[in-house]
Amino acid sequence: MTDARVVLTTAGNREEAEKIANALVEAELAACVNIVGPIRSIYRWQGKVENAEEFLLLAKTWGAAYDDVESMIRELHSYELPECIALRVEKGSEPYLEWLEDSVKSEEE
Repeated sequence: MTDARVVLTTAGNREEAEKIANALVEAELAACVNIVGPIRSIYRWQGKVENAEEFLLLAKTWGAAYDDVESMIRELHSYELPECIALRVEKGSEPYLEWLEDSVKSEEE
């Protein structure tokens, strides 16, 4: 097992998705962020079923950076309650995982 994480969040439009993705990579909190979409999201919010077009962000990061990633997403996001879910990476190619770790700012820096 590694300490690598994939953090999922969604944004209501491409501009916001790109703003969040760029900020995470520029701050060295994520090595890479993929933007997928538009996608269709169906979810329950405040007692109603909603149906919305969104953009999915997949941020590749390191476990130690998660709290800062979540903080930045909350700061930049327009949603009252943005999705922010971290999935642990069970395995991955060693060269990719080394690049990912080297690309994310450690707490000591």
